[in-house]
Amino acid sequence: MKYTIYHNPRCRKSREGLDYLKSKGLEVEIIEYLKNPLTISELENLVELLGIEPQYLVRTNEIIWKENFKGRDHSQKQILSILANNPKLIERPVISNGSTAIVGRPLENLIDFLKSN
Repeated sequence: MKYTIYHNPRCRKSREGLDYLKSKGLEVEIIEYLKNPLTISELENLVELLGIEPQYLVRTNEIIWKENFKGRDHSQKQILSILANNPKLIERPVISNGSTAIVGRPLENLIDFLKSN
């Protein structure tokens, strides 16, 4: 089975997730979403795989969010647009097997995800 990790190499948790996948000898596609931002359509697919509403994919402690978006009502489409235009706000790492996905933080989420696949 091939896994996809939406990865930020500067993030310790994201590096831990990628290292764990590699340590298990799994085939991994790495998508560095800061270098190649996801489209709204790709983000829609990702939240569907995650089984969450878009707002749960937002890193609300980031300064970008606090200064520009916090405290306002945003539709799901608006949140997807915000994430597409500000990829740093995407929770990380996200790992998918093509039919479902999880946020791999803490690492135990990833460990449980792999056990169930």
